[in-house]
Amino acid sequence: MRAKKIFGTVVGSALGALVVGNALAQPYPVKPIELIVHTSAGSGGDVVSRAVAEIIRREKLLPQVMTVNNRVGGAGIVGWSFFKTKRGDPYYMMSVTGTILSIAYRPETQIGLENYTPLALFAIDPQTIMVPMDSPFKTVKELMDAARAKPESLVAATTSLQGTGRLIVHLLEKHVPGAKFKIVTFKGGSEAVTSTAGGHTTFTTENLGEGQGFVEGKKLRVLAISADRRLPQAPDVPTLQELGYPINAGTIRGFTFTAGVPKEAVVTMETALKKAHDAPEWKELAKRNLYQDIFMGSAEFTKFLAARMVEYKEFYDAIGLGKRQ
Repeated sequence: MRAKKIFGTVVGSALGALVVGNALAQPYPVKPIELIVHTSAGSGGDVVSRAVAEIIRREKLLPQVMTVNNRVGGAGIVGWSFFKTKRGDPYYMMSVTGTILSIAYRPETQIGLENYTPLALFAIDPQTIMVPMDSPFKTVKELMDAARAKPESLVAATTSLQGTGRLIVHLLEKHVPGAKFKIVTFKGGSEAVTSTAGGHTTFTTENLGEGQGFVEGKKLRVLAISADRRLPQAPDVPTLQELGYPINAGTIRGFTFTAGVPKEAVVTMETALKKAHDAPEWKELAKRNLYQDIFMGSAEFTKFLAARMVEYKEFYDAIGLGKRQ
């Protein structure tokens, strides 16, 4: 009896392996793909992810649907930590923002950039300097002069303490010696811009798209954007570089697999994402949300992230991000 049981177990295991092998041999994908978003519903990353998933579904760019799942918490740690456990699995994809860099830089997370196979950069979402419409500050210079005259008397609204909005504050302070702001963080960019529009904070450095409704409603005024050139959608808004501040930083909008994913899956997904980026629906969304519409494929996006990590090192070290928590 025991021999039969062992034999049955071996045969069952062999059959199971055969089934799995046959499934893997089928053209990818053969089941739905989960697209993980580490920020809340309605956030910039969430909007981009759902829009791209819908374009892929509507245009039938993949034979399976892409479902979006928000895994929020711990300033991105919850989502990225879960994603790390799916190494080599092409049925899990992650929405990429600058958080991928800050988490990779924290030694205690053990989630460095080598844990990913970047797929595509879709856009750069410019940061801004936005103040309430009735603010006494009409220029960035006036804001910086006040921050230098009375350090920490002005309040900046940002999201994560390690995010791109916080980076802008750091770079402004670095460029103007003696200037110092008080930082207040919020769960998302919409909350940050709402606080500034309501006059509860002096200014915000969050994305232009996040505050566009308040700008159109005459609740916020944009003093500058942090981009390498003016946006066609907002031609009257100067860049920080134009105003004498050598700052060019924005929120990354892209997608990644984990490391170890089969090359065939990478090629298939990269191709689908490029077609989604070329779709009229994406072009309209990028224009409406005031993105810098830029596409990079897997290889180029991988190099981009590595270079951006080097650029951000000084900021991360300054705020103690590189120290073991």
